[in-house]
Amino acid sequence: MGIKREHKFRLFSELIYTLPKLLKLHTLHRMKNVLLATLILAWAPLSLFAQDDYKSSVIQFQQELNEEYKNPEKSPLSASEIKKFSGHDFYPIDEKYRIIAKFEKLPSPSLFQMKTTANTLSDYDVYGIATFTLEDKEYRLTIYQSHRLRTQEKYKDYLFLPFTDQTNGKETYGGGRYMGLSIPDNGTIELDFNKAYNPYCAYASNYACPIPPKENDLKIAIKAGVKSPK
Repeated sequence: MGIKREHKFRLFSELIYTLPKLLKLHTLHRMKNVLLATLILAWAPLSLFAQDDYKSSVIQFQQELNEEYKNPEKSPLSASEIKKFSGHDFYPIDEKYRIIAKFEKLPSPSLFQMKTTANTLSDYDVYGIATFTLEDKEYRLTIYQSHRLRTQEKYKDYLFLPFTDQTNGKETYGGGRYMGLSIPDNGTIELDFNKAYNPYCAYASNYACPIPPKENDLKIAIKAGVKSPK
C-alpha cells in the first residue's frame, strides 16, 4: 500500500509540475492562431482595396474614352453619330489581362516605317520588346515610339503598342487594337489589355491608322478592352 501511495504521489507531483507548461503551450498556440487570424483580417481589406482601386482606374479609362468620343473636337464620329453615341462596348474587367511583362529596350532604336490604312508610311522607332506569359504560353510584342509624338512635351515618354489577336473580326475590330504605354524605369513594363482601344479607322474611313505589324499578332483571344463599334 505504501508503494502504491508513493507512486500516486509521484504522478500527481509530475502533473502539477507539467501542467503550467502545458497551459503555456496551449496559450501560445492559441495566441498564434489569434495573431494569424488578425493578420488575415487585416490583409483582406487591403487586398480588396487594391482590387477596387485597380478597377476604378480601368473604369476611369473607359469613361474618359467615352467622353472623348462625345466631344465634337476630338471624336472621329460624325455629328449625327455623336448624338446617338451612348458609350463603347467593353469586355468585363479581368485582372488576368493586367500583365507585368519583361521589357528589353533596344540598345539603339531602329527606324520602322509602319504602314497605315491610307497606304502611307508613319515613322516609328522600334523601342523595345515585351515578353510575358499568358495561359501558360509565352508571347513577345514589339513596342514602338512615334517620331512625331515624341517631339511634343505631352508625349515625350509615350510608347505605342499596336496588336492583333484572335477576337479580331469577331468580337473586336478586324484591324486590331492599340495600347498606350509609358517608358518604364526598369526591366519590366505593365501591359493592361483592359485598356486596349480601337483605332479611329474602326469608326471612320478618313483616317490614316497604323496597321499592327505581323510580329504583334497574338495567337490567343484577348477578351479585354474595347469591343467592336456598336
